[in-house]
Amino acid sequence: MSRRRSAGRSPGMVPLTERAERLRSALDVGGDQLDPMASEQARGVVDRVKERWALKGGRTVVALAGPTGSGKSSIFNALVGNEVSVISPRRPTTSTASAAVWGEEPAGELLDWLGIDARHQVETAEGQAELDGLVLVDLPDFDSRELRHRVEADRILERADVFVWVADPQKYADARLHDDYLQPLRHHDTVMLVVLNQADRVKDRDDLQQVREDLRRLVRDDGAGDHEVILTSVRTQEGLAELRGRIAQVVSARNAAEARLVADLRTSAEHVAEGVAPTTPELTTSADTRLHEALKVASGVPVVLDAVERDYRRQANARAGWPFTRWVSGLRPDPLRRLRLGDDTPSPTGIAPSDVRAVLGRSSLPSPTPAARANVQLAAQQVAEDAGKELPVRWQEALVEAASPSEGNLADALDQAVISTPLRSRAPLWWSVLGVLQLLLALAAVAGLLWLVLVAVLGWFAVPTEVPFVGPVPVPLALLAGGLLAGLLLAALARVAASVGARRRRRQVEERLDEAIDEVSYQHVRRPVLTVLERHEKVRELLERASA
Repeated sequence: MSRRRSAGRSPGMVPLTERAERLRSALDVGGDQLDPMASEQARGVVDRVKERWALKGGRTVVALAGPTGSGKSSIFNALVGNEVSVISPRRPTTSTASAAVWGEEPAGELLDWLGIDARHQVETAEGQAELDGLVLVDLPDFDSRELRHRVEADRILERADVFVWVADPQKYADARLHDDYLQPLRHHDTVMLVVLNQADRVKDRDDLQQVREDLRRLVRDDGAGDHEVILTSVRTQEGLAELRGRIAQVVSARNAAEARLVADLRTSAEHVAEGVAPTTPELTTSADTRLHEALKVASGVPVVLDAVERDYRRQANARAGWPFTRWVSGLRPDPLRRLRLGDDTPSPTGIAPSDVRAVLGRSSLPSPTPAARANVQLAAQQVAEDAGKELPVRWQEALVEAASPSEGNLADALDQAVISTPLRSRAPLWWSVLGVLQLLLALAAVAGLLWLVLVAVLGWFAVPTEVPFVGPVPVPLALLAGGLLAGLLLAALARVAASVGARRRRRQVEERLDEAIDEVSYQHVRRPVLTVLERHEKVRELLERASA
């Protein structure tokens, strides 16, 4: 007989192996953020799917399950047509699982996987041809007082393809049947049959029908599907033919194994998905802005910006200020050089000092205060908390951990971000223009002064000299006074222009530093947080597709 077929699969149904792979991938990606117990159970399901799907053949394993005294072993023997399963006369109970096999296809490998040693080959004369391919299993009672019996029943139920739940009129509402077995099987309605056995014990048929409908309601309320309950009685043979026919239908379809495995995967995926939010949140702008501002303060950006502004004014005065007082600017310390910043003049080898500092050195910016460091930690934690407030606790903890970089690494990254940011730009054209004008005015004033000195010396020696006039003012005096006054006015104008330019330079540098700080924020806080969120989204999508 050929390998099991998938004729019962709907056109849009996800292939079994692909569904299992999605679940396994979700478990791998989710890792510690998923519930450990749910993940362990899901991995067991994936392993069972792989093992069951690797077994050759198209056999269908149908398990008869029920509580003590429900008469499932009697049904088993009746379907087999032989006393295969031994029934105790004192206390009806099955201690070990027994299997009956219909058809010639080898079932040894499958039964070994099921762990069933008691095996009975049903001859054609004993059974029916429509059951060819059936492996019928009589399980121990799942409510047995013996723990090993319950363990054996649960073990085989995990591996069976089809469940036949056998209840009796006295114990059909047993909580263990409904709470422990039927309620978790809400995706398994296509691989389940519900039997109310020992129907002959209820003499009144109306009462029997009421019990039957009550059992159907309970199963429906369990979420296990709306099943037509089959009434059976081994003593009167009632319903056995119907049960045999229903089992034959399942066996002939040859897709029960796949349907059971798909249901297991869907159930496991939904169980694991309880540790995942329905949607994945995004980072909030407010928390990101707060983090950015905290990092700016911690990295000393305000100090740098003040130094940039002072440096611009110092350079403007040195290039366009009054030539006779420029030397004073040379006595003032370079505000950026004091911070070991801003010197970007390349050496003859083409390497700028800032390049060396970026690799080997640090700036001389003051270390952040304890308050600034605490503010950074709180802002980073706020990013994680805002992003994870709709997520389960395990994901929230992962976000907080991701948003908590090493304080030393973060401090180094901020310092390097400031070091590598250009703090100076090309000198403005007006510096050169005013500088040339100041030089000319200074030369005029010096020329006027020298001319006046010369006239005074010649007058001392009684040498007659003529001095040209501009109106009532001698030209030498006009050159001296005009050069000095015009130079002072031009220097005042340069100071005003320097203040405006310094503020503009401050804004330009602040934008550059904002970009550098934003990159640090992304690399050390936002990207780790986004990585956790991306993992959550991937897990959510994989689980959603695995349970579709």
